[in-house]
Amino acid sequence: QVQLVESGGGLVQPGGSLRLSCAASGSIFSFSMDWYRQAPGKEREWVAGITDSGTPTYAVTVQGRFTISRDNAKNTVFLQMNSLKPEETAVYYCKIPGGPWGQGTQVTVSA
Repeated sequence: QVQLVESGGGLVQPGGSLRLSCAASGSIFSFSMDWYRQAPGKEREWVAGITDSGTPTYAVTVQGRFTISRDNAKNTVFLQMNSLKPEETAVYYCKIPGGPWGQGTQVTVSA
């Protein structure tokens, strides 16, 4: 089973940007991939997805500000996040549909 490791989180000011990475332990070229997030005290929510052929989809709340992409040669998926808001403070996870959850990476948006 492919294991995923998220990285790139950190502290950023409102309006700032971060680029998250999701590194897989094996090939991901045949898998669609998703990013989720879980804010404190809230349920985990889907943020963005990308098909095996590279077609992206986004939650309405992040449309136009976040960009999901993938590099199959490096077995890595990315999430570029721009114009971040304090309410987007959360642990961000990547996931293969039906696969296990990783540890996630913390994103804190605060002045």
